[in-house]
Amino acid sequence: MFNEKSILITGGTGSFGKMYVKTLLERYTPKRLIIYSRDELKQFDMQQRFDAPCMRYFIGDVRDAERLRVAMKDVDFVIHAAALKQVPAAEYNPMECIKTNIHGAENVINAAIANDVDRVIALSTDKAANPINLYGATKLASDKLFVAANNMAGGHRTRFSVVRYGNVVGSRGSVVPFFANLITAGTQSLPITDERMTRFWISLRQGVDFVLKNFERMHGGEIFVPKIPSVRIVDLARAMAPDLDQHIVGIRPGEKLHEVMCPADDSHLTLEFHDHYVICPTIRFYDGSNDYAINRINERGAPNEQGFEYNSGRNEHFLELDEISTFNAEAMEGVE
Repeated sequence: MFNEKSILITGGTGSFGKMYVKTLLERYTPKRLIIYSRDELKQFDMQQRFDAPCMRYFIGDVRDAERLRVAMKDVDFVIHAAALKQVPAAEYNPMECIKTNIHGAENVINAAIANDVDRVIALSTDKAANPINLYGATKLASDKLFVAANNMAGGHRTRFSVVRYGNVVGSRGSVVPFFANLITAGTQSLPITDERMTRFWISLRQGVDFVLKNFERMHGGEIFVPKIPSVRIVDLARAMAPDLDQHIVGIRPGEKLHEVMCPADDSHLTLEFHDHYVICPTIRFYDGSNDYAINRINERGAPNEQGFEYNSGRNEHFLELDEISTFNAEAMEGVE
């Protein structure tokens, strides 16, 4: 569906953007593939790696509504990956986080509608489910904006959906490269925030494939959540460095023991498909159709029981030590 189409990625110089571009160029022949981001050095570095004739590099910030409108001219698909994501930085710079994650989301929506973009998928995070930190709160607000945008579009064809997943193995700022750097530096002990802590586990490639598939699945208004395994942080440390000690440093402000991607309060809205969940909108759309039990590629979902919560600490699938090592090694292949 991406052959001879124009695709724009906000925040496209990040880990996700690079893998997304790599995947699109391997599988499709896009007409234009536009990287929209504000860091000229990262764009220059990425351009050395990805210089196909279809590639375009636009300097711009999602806070700049007019620049977004220009960048989205004649664009078919948009992936909104730009965000301020560091939890402590958001707590210390709350207005900057709000400007990018909430006002920026609004600008993306307005630009997409103004240019009659076909489909938009926004990347979310587990931290948007029952948020306890500002970053999560801004992403929850962003999710709500993208869902409601399907009403704002009115007679335009533009449809908006959200993809939510948790810890991405190997992405910038994630725990695997953090532990790896400590091990390389010769540390005698790995820091563990809490020995009970668990996290969902997904590779960058899996995340990209999930987003690609959901462009085919989406009606507009859904929040897509993949079914993925969990890891215990103590097991991760043991798998990466079996001979090193571990020491407890305590949970950071705004951090949770377990990740939640489908909260219990949304259980009445959650549908289970064979390899993912869909959280349906709480609002009705202007066309009166809120039936998401069958998606656009005819996959069928079923309602979850009341009180269902998709929680990394209560997941049915936990990776064992050898599985963690294998998963991480495969996940790091091709990561820019």
